[in-house]
Amino acid sequence: MATKTGGATTHIRVQRKAAALDTATTATVTLGVANHAETNHLGRLHAPPKSGERTKPSSPAPLVPPQGPSFADWSLGGAAEAARRHPLPCAFLLALLFFMGVEYTIPMVASTAPPLDFGFIVTKPLNKALAASSALNTVLAVLNTVFVAMQTTYILWTFAVEGRPRPTIATLFMFTCRGILGCSTQLPLPQDFVGSGADFPVGNVSFFLFFSGHVAGAVIASLDMRRMSRYKMAWGFDVLNLLQCVRLLASRGHYTIDLAVGVGAGFVFDVLAGNYVEATSKCTGDHPRACCSCSSR
Repeated sequence: MATKTGGATTHIRVQRKAAALDTATTATVTLGVANHAETNHLGRLHAPPKSGERTKPSSPAPLVPPQGPSFADWSLGGAAEAARRHPLPCAFLLALLFFMGVEYTIPMVASTAPPLDFGFIVTKPLNKALAASSALNTVLAVLNTVFVAMQTTYILWTFAVEGRPRPTIATLFMFTCRGILGCSTQLPLPQDFVGSGADFPVGNVSFFLFFSGHVAGAVIASLDMRRMSRYKMAWGFDVLNLLQCVRLLASRGHYTIDLAVGVGAGFVFDVLAGNYVEATSKCTGDHPRACCSCSSR
């Protein structure tokens, strides 16, 4: 304090500034709790729109962050630490480089030659066994059809009995996409195909090769079983699905790529169905017997 008057004046100003700061802090905290205030990518505080008020689109995030490009902070030590903490993406990077070399140097299959499928090579003895024994082929086809019926029954059960539409919606999404792709690219029937009238679809009818609906449906059912903590059922379906893949390769009912994409399609359409159910849900909370419009499982 230089003087009493100056000191008093300074003290009053400090009190006013502190009071203003407290008021602003209180308003900010209240705004954050009651009105769920958010900050955009520029760090600016903005409140949510009022009821019935149209929201203005936020400005796009800058391509270059305000703190500068990320690679400016890269170093050899950071790369080593990233490899230690994230070995899986680093392994994918090495795989990318490896398969780039394979792709650019591998001999192309001639247009007059049959497709090269390593799954067919591995299961060649089984293919010969099925071709030599029609009874064995029929028995395995019947068992495979039973497994497809198990998938269908479980998925319909979750919808009609448990009131959970996600597996059914995922299956509808999946078969719609499969139909579009199957019509878009019709692959030739593999050589040494061993068909059976007992195989699904029953009756030696035509079918799409890409991708396998048998495999995708089993994956969708297995994922739902895990969500519902039915782990033993899920593992049982996974084992049966693996045996189904071996049998489909042995009978030349699908190419290897059909089965691999079928597994991925099961995961993809299960996620899409979950997003759809969540987006269209009209009620919150978990319900033992949720209605079709509000179950997120």
